[in-house]
Amino acid sequence: MIYLVRHAKAGSRHNFHGNDLLRRLSPAGQRQAQALATRFIPILEAAGVKTLISSPFLRCIETLRPTAKAIGARIETDECLSEGRSFIDVLALLASLPDSAVVCSHGDVIPYTIEAAGRRGCEFLSPPDWRKASVWELDRDADGAITTANAWPPPDVG
Repeated sequence: MIYLVRHAKAGSRHNFHGNDLLRRLSPAGQRQAQALATRFIPILEAAGVKTLISSPFLRCIETLRPTAKAIGARIETDECLSEGRSFIDVLALLASLPDSAVVCSHGDVIPYTIEAAGRRGCEFLSPPDWRKASVWELDRDADGAITTANAWPPPDVG
């Protein structure tokens, strides 16, 4: 099982002046990131896994930061998780990761990746949820192909 996270709520793209790579989480997004950590910590500690991989965009890194801090892990970045990237590279990355890895990407990349997994035979155990801070729990076969996908709704942080 691996976990594909859509980054938490970020500040408005339209109100941000500067490089979009540096747009940070909003206060609500920071609460979502903390709530995700609360959910991930027992899973990762039980598995003994510290693999956290993020898009290089700051809002994705900040989404995983509370989890990384709690388990003493380092967040790696991978360009293939950036906005506008191909699902082909994301599927290859997901196939290569150890079980219980947590990966954070964007609202354009994740739907294409999940839909591509469906075209390759993935069974969906829940309706899709594309909202910010939603998580896809992905089970894989021995070759790394995604066999089942279950969407977790975003944490309710008010």
